[in-house]
Amino acid sequence: MQSSKGTIQEMVITSVELKEDVKLLVYLPPSYSPLYKYNVLFAQDGKDYFQFGRIGRIADELHQMNKIQNTIIIGIPYKSVEDRREKYHPEGQKNKSYIRFMAHELVPFIDEKFPTYQMGLGRGLIGDSLGATVSLMTALKYPHTFGKVMLQSPLVNKNVLSAVQQFDRYHLLEIFHIIGTEETAVKTTIQTIEDFLTPNRELSHLLDQTNADYIYEEFKGGHTWKHWQPYVLTIMERML
Repeated sequence: MQSSKGTIQEMVITSVELKEDVKLLVYLPPSYSPLYKYNVLFAQDGKDYFQFGRIGRIADELHQMNKIQNTIIIGIPYKSVEDRREKYHPEGQKNKSYIRFMAHELVPFIDEKFPTYQMGLGRGLIGDSLGATVSLMTALKYPHTFGKVMLQSPLVNKNVLSAVQQFDRYHLLEIFHIIGTEETAVKTTIQTIEDFLTPNRELSHLLDQTNADYIYEEFKGGHTWKHWQPYVLTIMERML
């Protein structure tokens, strides 16, 4: 009898862009076979998505019910809070290198290891908070590489809004964007208090005017996994 559970394995990629080895968590669906082709979902905050977001279990459930297409999930964990900010924040020292790493190193590495659909709409990016921010910025930089973007409460600042306004190929993108109505005083990792809701609504207004395939929803709740986790299933079912 076929297993109803996928497998999770660890891999390491040596990145020239980041000058470091990057650990990956790789989820292969229950009936994985190299004879079939797969979509790929890249998850920032990779360990968090598997641990707090329960993304592996949700993917098992959706595959069993045939509610998503065959999908491999690549979780990219961060080393520390500082490392995460340097790579994910638009003004982070390693942000540009990290985005290049995603497009120029990680995608070819995964395409070589697994039978993937090698096109934009066969690849998705998902992230929460700063992980959502870097997911959006990566898709805006490489829309032919990453066609699906799933944003859970992104940090939105002037850099993000400017990039969104300057981008002109929205027909290539499918975007799912959520934010909590209580995200008005979020404590960040550098101990500042930020209003996430207002700039997210501004982002939503901008994206709404584009020809992206765009879904925006607000939920009652704050900037925590307690409120993000229930949405992981909805996002995956709608986007994959």
